[in-house]
Amino acid sequence: QVKLVESGGGSVEAGGSLKLSCAASAESFCMGWFRRGPVHQREAVAFIDDNGNTAYARSVKGRFTISKDNTKNILYLQMNNLKPEDAAMYYCAADRQRTALQALDVMTSLGPTAMDAWGQGTLVIVSS
Repeated sequence: QVKLVESGGGSVEAGGSLKLSCAASAESFCMGWFRRGPVHQREAVAFIDDNGNTAYARSVKGRFTISKDNTKNILYLQMNNLKPEDAAMYYCAADRQRTALQALDVMTSLGPTAMDAWGQGTLVIVSS
């Protein structure tokens, strides 16, 4: 089973930016982020697959950008114009088969147990 380790969380003021990273022990066709916080108990944030497809939650579209370095098996989430409601624990997840859109939908409906693996999370705090 692939192991995922997130990093890059921290505390920022509203309007600020953070870049999260997720190091994977092996390659997965699809990887992405979900979050758990006081506003969003569980929200699928963004996914990317090896065909270059991406899928975003409406709440972050236009502000967050997901990318992946396949040579290093590292997933990124660039978060700009952060809002207090973005404060949450951010988790990385991996899936061997689903496309980005499928993974976003499954994460929304079934949660991380439907994925092949997920990490321990990194905390993002946004102050107003």
